Amino acid sequence: MILGVALDGPSPAVVAVGDGTPPSGAVRACVAVDLDGMPRAPVAAIRVGGPCPPVLRPVADPGVATIVRGGHSLTGRPLAPLDTDAVREFAAGCGLIDFAVTATGSPMLADHELAVAAIIAAEVPAARITLSYEFGRPGLREREAHAIRNAALGPEAGRVADRVARELPGVPLFFARSGSGLVSAHYFRRYPRACDRGGTTSLRRGRAALATADPAPFEVIESGGAGDDLLVAAYGAALARPEAQVERIVQARGRAELDRALQDARDEALTRVVSAGAAPGFARIAETIVNPLSYLPDGFYRVRVTAEGATP
Repeated sequence: MILGVALDGPSPAVVAVGDGTPPSGAVRACVAVDLDGMPRAPVAAIRVGGPCPPVLRPVADPGVATIVRGGHSLTGRPLAPLDTDAVREFAAGCGLIDFAVTATGSPMLADHELAVAAIIAAEVPAARITLSYEFGRPGLREREAHAIRNAALGPEAGRVADRVARELPGVPLFFARSGSGLVSAHYFRRYPRACDRGGTTSLRRGRAALATADPAPFEVIESGGAGDDLLVAAYGAALARPEAQVERIVQARGRAELDRALQDARDEALTRVVSAGAAPGFARIAETIVNPLSYLPDGFYRVRVTAEGATP
């Protein structure tokens, strides 16, 4: 049995959906929640790259931001050595624990983001660190915005996960992603940005499923005064499966190098989907998209791999 849970107020709406197991069998809870409007933590944003006009500087509101020297081009060419002293000074002096790190060229080569993370962890042992390369977007400002928002939502995502765990003690928790699929509570705490619009997506999925259903497909366990839409969102969340994505820029001189790069991306996607809650033996690659990058020299590709799986 699967429990669908929708959060949109002080009391969650909970529905029960059969999955072929007997009522005494394993139960898991799939949560639909939108994070828009929830409190955001102040973020210390670090951009690794060159100087830029004030209008293009990183924005962390609330929070503080800085630019330090370093980074790579999208072809992986070093632009400047990483200014480790500037990173260390900012991390130690900003007074915050939620960090977002974005380096130029990191979808191709993430070395400077990883180096900054190591410095932050040494200076601020309690730091929670988001690295922009994990979101895969090639555009610097888009990737940076994702990283800052992820860092800002982290503390509230933790409180949401704790709240559901108190309501459903001992039940494995999963959270609906914004586009499709589910992630584990651990993944949700680490990457809440992936679940920004989980409630809206679940509502859409639930409506589509109900449009083709004949008998009532779920049993209401707790309405909490919820309207029909909140119950439908809970149902929609229960229909999803664990999913994770990897997006990278890769360089390949010929088909053999491209095949190796694709296999690396697929392996990483499978690792991620297991982290997102899929049973290791039931994870699979659902989609691989490869696009040559016309604005870079021949041999550069944007790769996006989606993996999905079943819950244990």
